[in-house]
Amino acid sequence: MRPPGPAAFIFLHILSSWKLTAACSGVEIIGGKEVKPHSSPWMVSIQGKGKHICGGVLIKDQWVLTAAHCERAFGQCTAVEAVLGAHSLGKDTNIRLGVEACIKSRTFNENSKADDIMLIKLKTKVKAKRKMIKAKDLPKSGKDVSVGTSCQVTGWGITNEKDKVPSDTLQGVEVKIEDRDLCSCYYNNNPTITMDMLCAGNKKAKADACFGDSGGPLLCKKVLVGVVSGGRGCGNPKKPGVYTRLSDRHLTWIKNVMKHRSNVSASQTDG
Repeated sequence: MRPPGPAAFIFLHILSSWKLTAACSGVEIIGGKEVKPHSSPWMVSIQGKGKHICGGVLIKDQWVLTAAHCERAFGQCTAVEAVLGAHSLGKDTNIRLGVEACIKSRTFNENSKADDIMLIKLKTKVKAKRKMIKAKDLPKSGKDVSVGTSCQVTGWGITNEKDKVPSDTLQGVEVKIEDRDLCSCYYNNNPTITMDMLCAGNKKAKADACFGDSGGPLLCKKVLVGVVSGGRGCGNPKKPGVYTRLSDRHLTWIKNVMKHRSNVSASQTDG
């Protein structure tokens, strides 16, 4: 039998590419809306010069969990403020606290999005304030989240990609956990979605976590399972949101930092 010529190899390559594209089609995101005021009392707006930069989640009286890549936008870690007890960012009644330190994992990689997680230590401990301010408990374990699980992400990020204007009121978006291999396929393995990451979107509408939502919490069945890491564009049907998962490894890191780094200051990294 004559060996296949170049044309046959080209045909097989095209067929393989077509199958890959077909397998990667069809993921869209559920629409978002304003949440009930103070229904997420752990939400934190991290601001520079009075402007919202990233989201975060209060996990202890002096500690905020967010995304490591947010630090690049801070300029200087101690120059930003953490705004707590907010629903509308324009209200003067919101509590503003200074930042003492930003601590990110030394294994954070901005290109691969690996370990995109950071702890912010506040200058002072925050007191719980009725229903307006309350720390969100860390999960007891880093158990993985099943594909198809319904989750919610909240933030003050932009609601219109063209305008680039953050939302004044806290918004919530319903998403569903997607298959890691499928999500990696969407992104052409840039990034590759590892076991320390989650990918979430939905097939029903075009909405997503967007610019300014980074660092905000991903809750599944009311359990904190991850933080917003990023994506490509906003509401792109073929680019679901990427999240840093609170795996056992990340939970151990968080607990060790809070236990052993109580006296840290300025911007630091920690393994």
